[in-house]
Amino acid sequence: MKQPSGLVRSNVKHPDGLTLVPWQSGKPLTWDVTVVYTLADTYVSQTSRSAGAAAELAASRKSSRYTDLLQFHLFQPIAVETSGSMDSSTATFFTDLGRKISSVSGEVREASFLFQRISVSVQRFNSVLHDSFAPSDGFVD
Repeated sequence: MKQPSGLVRSNVKHPDGLTLVPWQSGKPLTWDVTVVYTLADTYVSQTSRSAGAAAELAASRKSSRYTDLLQFHLFQPIAVETSGSMDSSTATFFTDLGRKISSVSGEVREASFLFQRISVSVQRFNSVLHDSFAPSDGFVD
């Protein structure tokens, strides 16, 4: 199952993930991930002025979409642009997560490793997306 179901009974919206144990204040954490194309026509005017502007807009849309969850769950929007920028709450969340991982593993660079893994994932996504829409000349590599 890709997404947990039954969290919001009033609609068919499903966040991407849910912790099985309480994350903070006795509430489990739910999250929903979006990757936005930095140079899309709808975002280019904002992203030309500020790095991460498209991610900030996407994160605010995600947060408003899942307000029904806030009574029993914590919600974390995860918004990353195809250029690699992320919204401020996502960056803070990953920094805190890296610190928590460091406290368990003893490796002080865990937050850096986490950001590197996210960066590689976005680059892979960009590669797959680019290959999917590349013009075909009829030849297969």
